[in-house]
Amino acid sequence: MKITLLGTGTSQGVPMIGCPCEVCQSMDYRDKRLRVAVHIEVSGNSFVIDTGPDFRQQMLRERINQLDAVLLTHSHKDHLAGLDDVRAFNYLQKKDMPVYGMKQTLNQVRSEFYYAFEDLKYPGTPQIQLNEIDENDFVVNGVTITPLLVFHLHMQVFGFRIGNFSYITDANQIPEQTFEKLKGTEILVLNALQKESHPSHFTLSEAVNIAQKIGAPQTYFTHMSHRLGLHKNIEKELPKSIALAYDGLSLTL
Repeated sequence: MKITLLGTGTSQGVPMIGCPCEVCQSMDYRDKRLRVAVHIEVSGNSFVIDTGPDFRQQMLRERINQLDAVLLTHSHKDHLAGLDDVRAFNYLQKKDMPVYGMKQTLNQVRSEFYYAFEDLKYPGTPQIQLNEIDENDFVVNGVTITPLLVFHLHMQVFGFRIGNFSYITDANQIPEQTFEKLKGTEILVLNALQKESHPSHFTLSEAVNIAQKIGAPQTYFTHMSHRLGLHKNIEKELPKSIALAYDGLSLTL
């Protein structure tokens, strides 16, 4: 399995024009973060978790010309807004794009991309096949995927586990039953927004504690705000088994 972090930032983490902070002014490529998403190649399949506003740019950058399914964590714009651009894969692959998410997320897809579900579609609109999932495992093209229920303040969000890779973003609470599903994870990607307290995201120290509780041999932090600080500085503060992710980071499992 090959895992590529397409984006590791947030709407608060993308470098801002005119922002004087050291991260936005940094020349280190690791500080240039697009909105969070991940690409997974497994058993001949190509999956993407989340299609944020930078989806098209990310897919072009990584030269991804096959996409078999989209997994959506939740319905916030920074995870959903680029879904329209699956139309390029509709054109290349001559078929609808399967999209998986919880009921609330799919309802938002139907609302925001209403034109894709009209009886009389405008030519070239994205062809999307919605598939509702719950907390039970589901199978896509022979690949078993485990949803990981977490909470983003009061909002339900799905992380996903495929094999021994687990991905959790936009969370500040993980139920005990989800910790059970995370046992044996070898590579964990987990959100860590900033050092300061936040109502709906893990802080850096909270994420370190959660990562140590899960106990994966290697954890990478994602969904990082520019308030977190420079990559090169934060890396020095982290335990040996934990690192900051960066856009384009490729992992093999």
